[in-house]
Parts: sequence; C-alpha cells; structure tokens
Amino acid sequence: MVPLLLVLLLALILLGAGFAVKVLWWIAIAVLVIWLLGFVMRSTNAGGGRGRWYRW
Repeated sequence: MVPLLLVLLLALILLGAGFAVKVLWWIAIAVLVIWLLGFVMRSTNAGGGRGRWYRW
C-alpha cells in the first residue's frame, strides 16, 4: 500500500510541476511579445533618431 501511495504522490507532484512550467512558458511568451512590440512602436525623438521606450 505504501509504494502505491508514493507513486500516486510522485505523479501528483510531477503533474503540478508540469502545469507550473507550462504557465511560466505562457507568461514568458507574453512578456516577449510586449517587449518586441515596444521596439516596433517606439517613437522618434527631436533629432530624428529612435528613443528608448523603457525608463532604466
């Protein structure tokens, strides 16, 4: 009975970790898209060059 419970516990842990990793991948893709849009949509400055769209 104990080995069966350990296998089920391991399966639950791996399923939870897999779900968390999948969510993190979607968050990473969303951040990448926003970052790329920032480069495409940044405005020009008075000198005609491209300005920074971020503050740091």
